[in-house]
Amino acid sequence: MSEEACIVLGGGCCWCTEAVFQQMKGAIGVEMGFAGGLTEYPTYQDVCSGTTGHAEVVKILYDVNTISFDQVLDFFWSIHDPTSIHRQGPDVGEQYRSLILTVTAEQQLLATASKARIQKAFQQPVVTEIKPLEAFYPIPTHRQNYYWNHPDDPYCRNVITPKLKKLKLKYITIH
Repeated sequence: MSEEACIVLGGGCCWCTEAVFQQMKGAIGVEMGFAGGLTEYPTYQDVCSGTTGHAEVVKILYDVNTISFDQVLDFFWSIHDPTSIHRQGPDVGEQYRSLILTVTAEQQLLATASKARIQKAFQQPVVTEIKPLEAFYPIPTHRQNYYWNHPDDPYCRNVITPKLKKLKLKYITIH
């Protein structure tokens, strides 16, 4: 029987982040949305305007008997550049920032310790924000599973597919 936990992470475009975390061993569910800002029920256009404070994020439900919180964060650090301010690859803007939104006090402590550990691997400062999750606003259902529903989209072919192939070669946590 699985024991489930949840975490909300932002590491660039949520299409890419969703597709990558859906492949993580132990992932039970991954949902795209917006979080980390002040505006209630933002739309994609609102978030892209840069006025909401929200980031594109994924809410990850995972089996703690298969993967630990620290392993989820190790995977998170490996799939994006946590030293890049408001940019991941071709995506630029505050909504693409590196962000960990915790749902428990224990996660807050573990995330802070994980960030301190990962900083040793980088010369530049790790700029990932870590703060408690206040609200999560899911992207409409018809936009969920974007990569799997639109594999021929140019962004999917040119950004997400190569990233997934690279991760499958590098990480044993991918199934």
